[in-house]
Amino acid sequence: MDTTSDIDKQAIDKITTAFFGIFSNKNNTKPDWDKITELCIAEAIIIKKVHQQQEIYNLKSFIAPRKKILSGGTLQDFEEKEIQEETKIIGSIAQRATKYVKEGYLNGVYFKQQGHKLFQYLKTDKGWQINAVVWEDE
Repeated sequence: MDTTSDIDKQAIDKITTAFFGIFSNKNNTKPDWDKITELCIAEAIIIKKVHQQQEIYNLKSFIAPRKKILSGGTLQDFEEKEIQEETKIIGSIAQRATKYVKEGYLNGVYFKQQGHKLFQYLKTDKGWQINAVVWEDE
């Protein structure tokens, strides 16, 4: 068994869980907005795919609207978590296909939805970090 790969996989698992956790305000928790700069490289790109269209973000433009709805009462008791994953590590790069579920109250109305994310990671001098995320809700 390759213990380096096991350690790398554990690190990627931890980063991915932390990434999903940034956006939770379930049970009155407060999102840790600064955490994203630890988990991602400064130049990270995040893309929301909706059919044939896409919204492309950098870290700042991605956080701003989420901070507003998660802190301002629009989205309450929200949690998003990974429910299935497949990770491929090749040297100092990795990718992960994940299925997630998210739920909460949007403008007072309960919703639950699933989707898919693809993560890319780099092993940097700070350890593993996310360099790209793309997602699509089902």
